[in-house]
Amino acid sequence: MVKKRELKQRAIYVYPSSEMSEYWKRLAQEAGISISKFVIEHVQNSLGLENQDYVSRGDLVGENRRLLEAIREKDKRIEHLDLLVEKLQEDLRIQRDKLFTDSEYSGVRSYDKKLIDVLKEDGLHSSDEIIARLGLRPRDVDSIRSVSIQLENLEQYGLIKPSPKGYQWVG
Repeated sequence: MVKKRELKQRAIYVYPSSEMSEYWKRLAQEAGISISKFVIEHVQNSLGLENQDYVSRGDLVGENRRLLEAIREKDKRIEHLDLLVEKLQEDLRIQRDKLFTDSEYSGVRSYDKKLIDVLKEDGLHSSDEIIARLGLRPRDVDSIRSVSIQLENLEQYGLIKPSPKGYQWVG
């Protein structure tokens, strides 16, 4: 709390005309600041004009608006790019699923790295947990069938061991 004595030592009295006083008060109110801050800011701006490094509050506010608009535009772009990445990942997953679900395919098949990572974690992993951890929707029959085929192949290779409670990595 500021003491009265200290406040009086800091005070500077200004006596503008009535019209000027009302005008300043209205401008301060429109700016959302007190009349004291308004006067201080404008005196500082006036004095700062002599210093080339000085940036007025108005200029800072304008720059802030421009930067906020640029950030909004970048956020929109990022959101759009995220949607595109998500779509591409979905297309890639569909293509990988086809490698396992297409019985006529002959060639090298690439196992889902996320599936392998989940299985390598300690403990048993149920089919429901695996499907959830891979981010698959229960209605996505082809993807679930692909995971099932991959699990069967990993079991045949001796890399996982099935049990009634789930799968465990032994590889």
